[in-house]
Amino acid sequence: MPASETLSSRRFNKIANNFATSEVHRSSPTMEALHETLGPQTGSAICDVACGAGHLALSFADEYPARLVGVDPAPSMLDSFRKLAAERSVTVETAQAAAEELPFPDGSFDLVVSRLAPHHFQDMPRAVGEMARLLRPGGRLAVIDLEGHEDPEIDALNHELEVLHDPTHRRSYTLTEWIGFLQGAGLNVPVARGGQAESRTGVPVKRWCEIASSGAEAEAAIRRRLAAAPEAHREALGIREDGEEFLIPVRTCMVIGVKALGGRH
Repeated sequence: MPASETLSSRRFNKIANNFATSEVHRSSPTMEALHETLGPQTGSAICDVACGAGHLALSFADEYPARLVGVDPAPSMLDSFRKLAAERSVTVETAQAAAEELPFPDGSFDLVVSRLAPHHFQDMPRAVGEMARLLRPGGRLAVIDLEGHEDPEIDALNHELEVLHDPTHRRSYTLTEWIGFLQGAGLNVPVARGGQAESRTGVPVKRWCEIASSGAEAEAAIRRRLAAAPEAHREALGIREDGEEFLIPVRTCMVIGVKALGGRH
């Protein structure tokens, strides 16, 4: 099966509209922090890898980048990206491809970003290597993704919940692992922040499952697992109980790597 035709891409092809309208994907405290950290991107060539509906890419539109590109293996996601861009009169380019096989020459971009998608990637070192390859000397790679936990028991709970929520979930990596991926691709890593959250208030389990079209059976299983989990484990994952509902923070980390002026890629 080609990397661009994975079970994950087929699944997301069917639920693209969910992500186009998702409040979690449209904006977040971590997205705001990313913009503050990167500074204005006027004149930059930007590539959003596994862009989904393109919310992160489009968040740069008002900064007048020279080029705004979205890459995703799911055609419906690219359709959503183009539609949202057209609604804002923003010119974008799209390419259907997996993160492990990016169809651009070396040094094509000043900034490469990826958000809430790498936990689906088939081969993380290869994907990060590809994203680093696209950077010009001095260019930056910024990733915001679901964060694994250093404690094995807590990480196991986190993984179980994520797979119930989305069966195509592969793994949430720890901040330490993310730093290793970027350094392994030859990047310096000046920014590495764990314990972030994509929702200030927490997303109710019901809504969390609606966004991913998890289904009633999976939603019920998530509730049972959370109710049975030690309170300390839920707290470590930032999950709060609110009456009969659980609130999911969508716990993430943010890493930024910089390609050296004499970078090897």
